[in-house]
This record gives sequence, structure tokens and C-alpha cells, in this order.
Amino acid sequence: MSVPSVPLAARLQRALSLYQQGRLSDAEAACQAVLDDHPGQFDALHLLGMIALRYGQTQGQMHAQAQAQTQRGIDLITQALQHNPTSALAYSNLGHAYQGLSNYLEAIACFDQALALDPNYMVAHFNRASSLSGMKRYEEAVAGYERVIELAPGTIEAWSNLGNALRELKRYDAARASYERALVLSPGYAHALSNLGNLLCDLGLYHEAVLNYDRALASWPNSAESHSNRGNALRELKRFDESIASFERALALKPDFSEALSNLGNALRDAGRREDALVSYDRALALKPDYPSALANRGNVLRELRRFDEALSDFERGLALEPQSAVLLSSRGDAFFGLQRFGEALADYDAALAIDPEHFLARSNRGSALRELRRFDESLVAVDQALLLQPDSAEILTNRGDTLCELSRFEEALSAYDRALVISPSHAGGLSNRGNALRALKRYDEALATYAAALETGFELAATHMNESLCRLLIGDLELGWQKYEWRFETENMLQHVRVFEQPRWQGQPLTGKRILLYAEQGFGDTIQFCRYARLVAERGAHVILEVPPALKSLLGQLTGVAQVLSQGDVLPEFDYQCPMLSLPLVCATTLTNIPAAPSYIQAEQARIPQWQARLSVSSRLRVGLAWSGNPQHRNNHNRSLLPAILNPLMDVPVQYVSVQREHAAADTAWLAQHGIAHFGEQLRDFADTAALLSCMDLVITVDTAIAHLAGALGKPVWILLPYDPDWRWLTERDDSPWYPSAQLFRQTARGDWGRVIERVVERLRNRLG
Repeated sequence: MSVPSVPLAARLQRALSLYQQGRLSDAEAACQAVLDDHPGQFDALHLLGMIALRYGQTQGQMHAQAQAQTQRGIDLITQALQHNPTSALAYSNLGHAYQGLSNYLEAIACFDQALALDPNYMVAHFNRASSLSGMKRYEEAVAGYERVIELAPGTIEAWSNLGNALRELKRYDAARASYERALVLSPGYAHALSNLGNLLCDLGLYHEAVLNYDRALASWPNSAESHSNRGNALRELKRFDESIASFERALALKPDFSEALSNLGNALRDAGRREDALVSYDRALALKPDYPSALANRGNVLRELRRFDEALSDFERGLALEPQSAVLLSSRGDAFFGLQRFGEALADYDAALAIDPEHFLARSNRGSALRELRRFDESLVAVDQALLLQPDSAEILTNRGDTLCELSRFEEALSAYDRALVISPSHAGGLSNRGNALRALKRYDEALATYAAALETGFELAATHMNESLCRLLIGDLELGWQKYEWRFETENMLQHVRVFEQPRWQGQPLTGKRILLYAEQGFGDTIQFCRYARLVAERGAHVILEVPPALKSLLGQLTGVAQVLSQGDVLPEFDYQCPMLSLPLVCATTLTNIPAAPSYIQAEQARIPQWQARLSVSSRLRVGLAWSGNPQHRNNHNRSLLPAILNPLMDVPVQYVSVQREHAAADTAWLAQHGIAHFGEQLRDFADTAALLSCMDLVITVDTAIAHLAGALGKPVWILLPYDPDWRWLTERDDSPWYPSAQLFRQTARGDWGRVIERVVERLRNRLG
């Protein structure tokens, strides 16, 4: 008995019903059966294409498999259209498939075909507008969504997506009105609530944003995107624990959510959990290796951990993906800055600003780089430009204060710090640097109170303790000053110079029969000043090994109490303890009343003195050594050094002047020749030669450089010219030095006024001549 044939329409209806029920494999078999009997049948091919697209959207499909299914769906619908090119529905579905592959041009072409067949086809208008948004053609997208709303005013998705396009165009009021219109139509519509939350974040209204995310999640609790966006808003509110919890909820719902992993890293970083943040960024990058913002964020954490080379690598990887990213260029500049490669940092900030002139952090950090390059006027211009973009930034105002300090405009700097602290009262950097400005203004009690306030914040501890130490040492509070000075090893400038030894640090332990290494840690002047402690350490029964810069090795070879002198870089012998030289005053409990200040504690090599006497012209006049500038790389050199022309009044006093500094600027050569002042340059091979030359002088007049320390250590009469706010070791007010009995101090009484200082020196010099 034969089975009656089922009409084609019924077979197609059954296949469609199976598809609508989600029974995709049964629907696929039904379509294939139709095609076996009716090759090229349009409806079967079209539905088979839709089934393939549904497979591609099925949760759990691997990305490559989903793409393959989507492509199969495209091929099947394209075949169907070859048999029936008048189906607007098929063209619209084909466009939607291309849209799923982010092939927006093909998608738009398909939607245009659909709309040519049916100009009022609302779904095609909607998806075409979505494709335009995907291509960032937001003005056209706005027109598309408005056409959808004209056709169907109650389409809440169109109102919500219209808001998104308007938001991208920064038409925030119109965007908000669109979201609110969608919510009038459907008060619990989660997409509109979440999108409104995003808009409120753009406007900095983070509290309102969180409320909207909460409303969205009440009706759509499994939206990983809403949980992640909520986490971003909570992070901006500095509610870091809640923020982290939101990201973790998003990841529980969607473990491969790379954006949430990167944002979780940001929240962990802000919460001070930098190592955990690195783990989160690494997870994001394992899922999405070509993720520029995760690379930028990871690099910033590495930079904060002072792992600058690794940070630089991340920024380079990010820039390989997005060469025109102002954010990455600015971040790479920050890494170069941390590596003290300030010229390269400046180049990156300039490149970032060429792309995004309103990148205020790049402008501010550009100012910092210029400041480090000693281009202070340009630095101030850059920081002021950043302030125009972000006038309420405590960070930029603090940066401005720092630059004004370098320009010795301390009252203005104080005003900048005060403005910063109105905005962010617990800004530790602003407080600490404000203390420095007060110290420079000789308002020492206020400076100490400001450092105390900075320390109460719990941030910038090392720098603040160090700044406080310099203030206390300056005012003669040596006991607490030495204690605070130990924080120097944790400051940014010193971290890279910290020495690590297996042997313990000497902190006063018995030394009888022990070998101890005392090593230089800072400049020549510091080493000359504090090598005096070698004798005190030797008196405790120690075998003292002294490690110093090569230029000082010969000079200090005969230092009392030293058994062995090494140059930095020499192989170290065995020893039991070690101590940096500038920690010796603390261990030896040095106060103003017990500074080990012998009339002299360094001697010039006797064999070298006649050699230098022979180089000097014979004269019956008083022989005066001059040093007017120090190391140009010294951070405070612009404050402590002077131009030689300022010394011109001295030239009217009938004495024999000799330059005792090894190096001078090319512009100084003419001045030396004009006044017939001998200058020996590279003939001064090391400090032993300089000591021998100083021994030939009756008097040394110098600014605050290693020459001042060497003359004092030799017991040579030395007049030291000091700026208004001098280095801590010269203390305040007094005209003598407890460190060097042979020293006389000539201080500026007004900032920058070297003229009055030189007048006093001339007067004193004439009196000496009688």
C-alpha cells in the first residue's frame, strides 16, 4: 500500500516549526529531505541557511566553529537568493549574517537590497543602522534609527540604540532623552538602563550610573556586561572591594570576558594589589593577545612596580597593534621617564599630543620631562597647557608647583600646592612638596607640620621622610634628622643605587677584630665630608676597608684609620660588616656638639705639592683659589653655582687668583683669559692633584661643591658662597661650620642676590690684606 505524498508546503511548514522549537538537527534533516526531492528549492535553502546561523550563535561553540557555521549560512542563503532574488527577508537575513562577522560593508549592501524591495522594512532599517554604528558612521546610524522610530515608534531597541549612537557623537542630552524614552516604553528594559549607566559614567555621574546598573541587573541578573560596567563605575567611586566583586561576578557568568579581566586588573591596581592586577591582565592577554588596552594597563602596573624595562616591552607590543594610540605613546613616555631616558619620554609625549592634543596627562608629564631636562620655562608652559584642559587636577597642580620650585618661585609654588590640596586634601605628593617649598622659604615649623600631614596619608612615605630629614638636618635637629635620612634608600632616586650584601649592615655591633666595608654612596663632596668617620670606626677595633670613586682613591689612601682603599668596581675582599658612609653619623650618634671636626683630616700627597708649586707663577701676593660652578648634572647646580662675571668685583682686589676647578664652561674661557687667571683643566687628573693645588693656596673662595669640602678637610682657609636656601649641611644663619673649623660662610640674604655676597667677600678680603 503506497504512502500518500505530503505536500511541499506542509513539509516546509514542519521544518519551520522544528526550527522555531529549537530542534535544529530535526529541522536540518527536514530541509535536506525537501532539497533531495526539490533541488534549489528557495525556502528550504533559506531555512537551512538560518539553521546554520543559529548553530553559529549556539552557546558553547568555539569561535572558529561559530565562524564556519556563519559562513555556511551565508553560502546557503546566497544560493537561495539565486533562485529567488526578490525576497527582502532573505536579503535582510543575509545582511544580519555578514553583520555577525563584522563584515559591515557587505551587510549594508544586503540591507540596501532588502530595502529596495521593501522600503518600509523596519528590521532591515534597524540592522542597517546597527552596521553603520559598527563602522563608527554614527551620524548615518542616527538617521537609520530615527527612520525605524518613524515606522514603529514603540520600538524600544531603536530608542536605546539611537541613544548609543548619539552618545558616541557626544550629544549627551539627546542620548539621555533617547534612553529615557525607551524606559518610558519599558521601565525595566535592561539594555537601556545599562546604556544609560554608561552615559552617566561619561558625564562623571558615577553614583547615578551604579543605580541604573543595579536596576538593569534586577531584571537581567546574568548580564556579564552590566556587572562589568558597574565595576567600572564603582572603581571611579573608589569603592574598590565592591568594584572587584562586580568584575568577579561578571567573570563567573562569562569566564572568557577579556575586557572584564582587564578592568578587574585596573580595580586591583587601584586597591594597591598590583601583583594580583598583573595576574588579571595576564589572563586577559592569554584570551586576547592583541589587546592594546590590557597591554597598556599591564605596562602601567609594571611601571609602578619599577619594572620599567618590562613595562616598556608591553607598551611596544601595544603600539605594534595600535601605532597611533595616544594613550600607549603617553604610557611608553612614562616608562622612558622611569628609566630616566627623558629625551625619549619627551618625544613620546609629543607624538601622543600630535594625535590627541587634549591628552592632559601627556601634557602634564611632558612638563615633567622638560623639568628633568632642566628646561624649566618650557616645562611651566606645558603644565599650564595641561591645566587649561583639566583645571581641577590635583596631580597637574602639584606638577606646576614642582616646576615653580625649580624656578625658585616658591610663593607661587605654594599657591599651586594649596590649590591642589583643596581638591585632594590627602594628596601625599602635594603635601610633601609643599613642605619643600616652605623649607625653601625658611618657614621650617610649617614645613615640618606639612610633612607630618603627608605622612598621615600613608602614601609617599619614603620621599616625605627624606624631605623631613633634610629639613631637620638643616635646622640642626641631627638626632631625628639622621634617623629620617635612612629613608633615602627607599626613594625613587636611590632605589637603583641600593647595594645588596650578604654581610650584615653595621649598626653599632662590637667591631674588635672585625673587618668592615665603608662605601661611598653619593657624590664626591659627600664622600670627602663623611670619610672622617673611618677613624672613629677604626678606634672601635675594626679593620676598615674604604670603597670610593676612582677619582678619590689616591687622595684617601693615607686617611687615618683606613687599612685598605678600593675604587668602586674593584673586587671586594672578605669582610664581616658593611655600612654606607652617610649612615655613619647615625650609628655614631652625631649631634651638633660632638661632630668629629678635626682642624684637618685629609693631607695632600707631599710629592705632588712641589709639582703644582712649579706650575704657578711666582708672586708675592695672596694666592686665592676660585671655584664658581659645580657639576652641571647636579640637580641643584643652577641654585648653587654662579656665572664667573659675578666675581668681577674681586678682580679689583690685588691678589693672585687661580682657578681650582677642573672643568668650566666654554664661555668661561674668555673671562679667565681677560683676568689672567691660571686654569689647569685636565692636568688635574684626580682629587689628589686638586688637594695638592689647594695646598698651594693661601685662601679658597668657592661655591658649594666638592672643592669646599676638600679645602675644609685639608684645613685650608675656605670661604663658601651659599644660596638663600642652602644644602642642609651648612645649617641656617651661622657664618661658620661645625663640620669644617677653617670655613667661613657667606650667605645670600635675598634669593638670587649674589651681588651682596660678593660685596661682603671683597670687604673681608680687603680687610685681610690690611
